[in-house]
Amino acid sequence: MRPYILEETNWKQIKNQKYDVAVLPWGATEPHNYHLPYGTDSLETARIAADAAKKAWDNGAKVMVLPAIPLGVQNPGQIEMPFCLHTRPSTQIIILEDIVRALFNQGIRKLVVMNGHGGNDFKPIIREVLPQFPGMFIALNEWFKLVPNSDYFEEEGDHANEMETSIIMHYFPELVLPLEEAGEGKGKTFKLKGLADKTAWTPRQWDKVSEDTGIGNPKKATAEKGKNFLETITSIIGEFFVELAESDLGELY
Repeated sequence: MRPYILEETNWKQIKNQKYDVAVLPWGATEPHNYHLPYGTDSLETARIAADAAKKAWDNGAKVMVLPAIPLGVQNPGQIEMPFCLHTRPSTQIIILEDIVRALFNQGIRKLVVMNGHGGNDFKPIIREVLPQFPGMFIALNEWFKLVPNSDYFEEEGDHANEMETSIIMHYFPELVLPLEEAGEGKGKTFKLKGLADKTAWTPRQWDKVSEDTGIGNPKKATAEKGKNFLETITSIIGEFFVELAESDLGELY
């Protein structure tokens, strides 16, 4: 039993322990090239949250990791793919509001939403939910943005790429098909200059952008690369959990 993982924890442990911080991993369910599982975003984010929570727990911070939410916002061209689960932002607001209400009524005032899916945009959602619960603190962590990926990986990309493949190879090697079965993750760019150079933004039409649903070549991925990357980011996140657990919400500024 890991006392910082809610799904593994019992009432005897809970009733006799005060927790300082709740962590909500939030991913998605979608294709990840040919070689990674549909649950990649949720699986990796839940494990990253758990590893960071353990580091925080070992340093005295009482952190509880909630069950991961596997429902993300998807792009056109993904939504139509079999078993790709699309959740509207308006639905995510309701889910987050219900979870915050439960925590708030139980006296838990610090929540970290850990996002592992690029299509999720929690900043406006947090801004909508937070004012309903005076005295509540909600922070957003997006672990995939913490350090330059180029410090650990050779290939770029943002979906089923070398980075994500290396993480799953480290955490869940049994779920990764041999890399020779993976597509190359070649992603097309917009023909309109203003979209390509980010003068303007529109969702990518996923079935037209990628032939294998991946963006980024995964072929150079290794479990060792994933381990090294994860050691860094879970340490950074764990340190934040400790800092937050020890903080007085009235003295954040």
